[in-house]
Amino acid sequence: MAWFKRKEKGITTATEDKMDIPKGLWYKSPTGKIIDADELARNLFVSPEDGFHVRIGSAEYFQILFDNNEFVELDKNMTSKDPLHFVDTKKYADRLKDVMEKTKLKDAVRTAVGKSKGKDVVICCMDFAFIGGSMGAVVGEKIARGIDHAIKKKLPFVMISKSGGARMMEAAYSLMQLAKTSVKLAQLAEAKLPYISLCTDPTTGGTTASYAMLGDINISEPGALIGFAGPRVVRDTTGKDLPEGFQTAEFLLEHGFLDFITPRKELKDKINLYIDLIQNNTIR
Repeated sequence: MAWFKRKEKGITTATEDKMDIPKGLWYKSPTGKIIDADELARNLFVSPEDGFHVRIGSAEYFQILFDNNEFVELDKNMTSKDPLHFVDTKKYADRLKDVMEKTKLKDAVRTAVGKSKGKDVVICCMDFAFIGGSMGAVVGEKIARGIDHAIKKKLPFVMISKSGGARMMEAAYSLMQLAKTSVKLAQLAEAKLPYISLCTDPTTGGTTASYAMLGDINISEPGALIGFAGPRVVRDTTGKDLPEGFQTAEFLLEHGFLDFITPRKELKDKINLYIDLIQNNTIR
């Protein structure tokens, strides 16, 4: 086996000639499936092996739902303040600055208007990458203004939720957004305009307790975590073991909290179908 032995000690390949595998070349799903990253992107970030829906942000959802990815973003430069001068492991003001630089987002929600299957629609979409998609004063205000725009222009409104709940660095200012957005949705209903709520993974806390569950039609992506408190908190509070699949989209559909579960590939067609049905329009 002399041919198997290294005759010269040391590695002689020059550093600049070494071949590195680029980061993100492969994605491993929670079930252990390995998927090529480019293939995953082409499949709308849904694992072709097991159907697992990878978390995506507003940029990807806008690309999926708006025709030719053409839209006008509303209130895009609105940013959060620090009225309480909150400090935990770091100052809230510094946290905001850091996350804005890291994500290139202004806050945890973006609002846009554009055509979907040829008709205008207002879409608000949350970004979990921005402090866990937490709902602060800016999130509530941008959603409220998005609803106002829908009422003014007589357009359907779509909300895509992805949130860890209320942003407690803003305390009561954050909690006030539950009532604020709920009132705005009541005004949308009075104007007889459709509201489609899409819950994605995860939709929790104050988001679930307000606008996420107030849609004319409430839908979700497969396997999404949806709930108010986390499973551990519910278990400790009730003192009981939780049912299998508790707080998954499938469990909520079975128990009447959701109307439909819609795979990501079907979102554009299904959302516009629901809008046409609510408005008694010709199905596109």
